[in-house]
Amino acid sequence: MTEPTAVRPYESLLAKGEDRRARILGVAERLLARNGWRNTSLAQIAKEAGVTPAGLLHHFESKEQLLNAVLDARDADDEVHADYRSGDLVTELSRVPERFTRAPELIGTFTVLLVENIAPDAPLHDRLLNRYRAAVEIITAIIERGQRSGRYRQDIDGASKAVEILAFTYGMETLWLLDPSIQLAEVFKGYAESLGRELAPQNPT
Repeated sequence: MTEPTAVRPYESLLAKGEDRRARILGVAERLLARNGWRNTSLAQIAKEAGVTPAGLLHHFESKEQLLNAVLDARDADDEVHADYRSGDLVTELSRVPERFTRAPELIGTFTVLLVENIAPDAPLHDRLLNRYRAAVEIITAIIERGQRSGRYRQDIDGASKAVEILAFTYGMETLWLLDPSIQLAEVFKGYAESLGRELAPQNPT
């Protein structure tokens, strides 16, 4: 009979370390969404995560590194669940409310960090600005690709429409934090359908 393979000590330590890191990140997301980054200290996060301040700094060397890790989590969620680069724009917009149910803490944290980092000297300003500009480019490219294929109207300015779409999405995330009773699925579905009608080529009269 073959003896079960023993778990190597360093593998066990690695697993515990990853679990601790994930716990710290989850606590940070919750506290940042509630209090903002200015009013959330590393000591508070460490205490609620059940680790020492030194233990937290072992995984995140600074508050800025932790803030960036929170944004990394949001970006990773988008990468896995969204298909803006190659998918259908209207369909993907209709699916946005799934994120509110799947990962509400990422919504709250992202929105709060966005508002708190508007000033050019804020620690995440450049990253958030570049993220926004990249999103505009992605959506613009989708619209222009649809125009070239005849799927979308030719007289729509793709860049302006991309800004509008992002403004709607960011705005709804903010309103949802203010009033979680908003029926997001209905709101996004209505906007997506309206956008689809607007983008559709006009039938010749």
